[in-house]
Amino acid sequence: MHPSDSAQQRGFTLVELAVVVVILGVLASFGVPRFMSAVERSKSVEAFEYLATVQSAQERYVAREGKYANKLSKLDLGLEAPKYFKVAGFKVPADAKNYTTGWSLTLTRQGKAAGYGKYTVTYTQKGFDPSKSTIPDDINPRQTGS
Repeated sequence: MHPSDSAQQRGFTLVELAVVVVILGVLASFGVPRFMSAVERSKSVEAFEYLATVQSAQERYVAREGKYANKLSKLDLGLEAPKYFKVAGFKVPADAKNYTTGWSLTLTRQGKAAGYGKYTVTYTQKGFDPSKSTIPDDINPRQTGS
C-alpha cells in the first residue's frame, strides 16, 4: 500500500473552486456599482458644501452692503476651488442692476464621474436649485429618501 492511499486527501476540487469564483463574481457584480455610486455621492458633497458656503457668504455680504455680490472675489470665502468640480456660471439676474434680487452659481463635475458623466449642481439665494441642476438622484446628498 502506498502511503498516500491511506492518508486522507486535503484541498479543494476544481468544482469547489469554480463555485467560489462564481459566487464572488455575483457578489462583486452587485457590490461594485453600489460602491462606485457611494464614492461619487461623497464627491458630490464637495459641491454642496462649497455652494452652501457661497450662499452664507452672500448673506453676510447682503447684510453689510444691502445687495448681493456680483463676483465671487467680493465674498469673504477663504476657501479653495473644489477638487472635483469646475466653478462656472456665477450669475445675477439680467434686470438686477443693483444686484438686490438674487444670484445663482453652478458647479460642473470635472473628470471621470463613475459612469455618471458631467453633471451640474446649482445654488441660488434660496439654496439648492434642483430645476437647474443635472445631478442624478442616486448620488444627490440632498435627495430625500436616499
